[in-house]
Amino acid sequence: MSSEQSWWQTAVVYQVYIRSFADGNGDGIGDIAGLRAKLPYLGRLGVDAIWINPWYPSPMADAGYDVADYRDIEPSYGTLDEAQSLIAEAHDLGIRVILDIVPNHTSDQHMWFQAALAGEKGARERYHFKPGRGEGGVEPPNNWRSIFGGPAWTRVADGSWYLHLFAPEQPDLNWGHDEVRAEFEDILSFWFDRGIDGFRIDVAHGLVKVDGLPDGVDPSVDAAPHSMLVFGDRHPAWDQDGVHEIYRGWRAVADRYTPERIFIAEAWVSSNERLARYLRPDELHTAFQFDFLRSPWRAEKLREVIDDAIGSAASVGAPPTWVLSNHDVTRTVTRFSRSQPDQLIETDWERARWSAEEPDHDLGRRRARAAALVQLALPGTAYVYQGEELALEEIEDVPDDLRQDPTWVQSGFTDVGRDGCRIPLPWKETNAPYGFAADPGATTWLPQPDHWAEHSVEAQERDAESTLNLYREALKLRPSLWRDAGDLKWLTAPDGVIAFERGAAQCWVNTGSTQVDLPDGAVVVLASAPGVETVLPVDTAAWLRTEWGL
Repeated sequence: MSSEQSWWQTAVVYQVYIRSFADGNGDGIGDIAGLRAKLPYLGRLGVDAIWINPWYPSPMADAGYDVADYRDIEPSYGTLDEAQSLIAEAHDLGIRVILDIVPNHTSDQHMWFQAALAGEKGARERYHFKPGRGEGGVEPPNNWRSIFGGPAWTRVADGSWYLHLFAPEQPDLNWGHDEVRAEFEDILSFWFDRGIDGFRIDVAHGLVKVDGLPDGVDPSVDAAPHSMLVFGDRHPAWDQDGVHEIYRGWRAVADRYTPERIFIAEAWVSSNERLARYLRPDELHTAFQFDFLRSPWRAEKLREVIDDAIGSAASVGAPPTWVLSNHDVTRTVTRFSRSQPDQLIETDWERARWSAEEPDHDLGRRRARAAALVQLALPGTAYVYQGEELALEEIEDVPDDLRQDPTWVQSGFTDVGRDGCRIPLPWKETNAPYGFAADPGATTWLPQPDHWAEHSVEAQERDAESTLNLYREALKLRPSLWRDAGDLKWLTAPDGVIAFERGAAQCWVNTGSTQVDLPDGAVVVLASAPGVETVLPVDTAAWLRTEWGL
């Protein structure tokens, strides 16, 4: 395979949550025009590709993950012609473009589901419609729970029920139906023909359900429905072996194209061994390594996660894919701002945002900066969620009446959901909307905090020691220092510290409680804190070169 074809094996990909990235028309909602205007910023940052969250027409019951039409653009974001121009302009800058695809469910406004509700012959077979249980069918067909809270079933006018593992506005597709499979393979081709370089697959582990849709984990035993995402082997809705046949078909579509088109799986499964199954040579190319995201700030856990991820990916000849944050989880700064557990976080919803412990965001920023250097030094690919390069924290006090995440309502107003990591970015050192919107008087779709001017792109560009400039320097150095450096070898390090080398470069990170000496005969190339030369402070990482590697 040529170096051009294998770009995805070592790429740094920037996640664009389009509603919150940049607003080009002044309506307070991010759009394609705003993204096109900021492409030079992404080029200067040094990323290899961008992944754009769903930009398809949608009623926005779940911020675009309820897709009404997979072959067009949401009007509030722009047009198909604008999307085509964006793809070309990104490519001119050497930036590939990856889209989100949502195959587990459609919007309830999708023409297929509307046809199902209207009683069109055969239309309901594309979804999971079932009669209810109990006298008169008044009980749901099984005990499955929605990821957002409440039952995973909604009853329609004729008394039957349909499955939705997420919001009621997101009915699950029946992937046992040949028409569903053919439709999505055609959707892939539609976008590949327009120059898209790949897809991130939403809920990649959820397409196939056990025949008959039997009851799953007893809700009285497992009261947190969200754990179904992680413990896929415990529930008949998740990580069934039938998904792999689907992805073999998708891979056949991608393999028809030159240059190479690729897939990235969002698969919350029970083990890295299960995850590796998605990455066999005739299936998907990469899959997010969520254990890295779930790891506490503890050296022994980080090392354990790194070893497991590298070994499992290597068993099927795939690169590991590292992620510290995304649009569904608490931002890294806030996750590291509180005391750290001894084990991996069991589910994405057991987040520190509900902790009574006051966050120390200065501490969180030190740790987040250090974690970024670890991520970017590891072999494989790395994904950076927008705003991580600015060290933005989770906004935990979004007013209840302004919350948008369906989790808030479906959980009975007990789960605040994911809005806090989706706040529109600050670009200018002004008042809100901080240059996010073309109209300085615009009201953003989620409210921005009063103090974000100091974290804006404009403010950080003036500060040589800012997190933005740390990311820029790290991404500038990464190709020569780490990209082709070879396998990882662990070095002997004090308690609370992990250290590894790849080629002539070393990465050291101190998660302990005391500073440690760095090795003799090595030069600090980059550190997450200023002034690091011979001693590594607590909550700091450093990249080193050995003298013979200079």
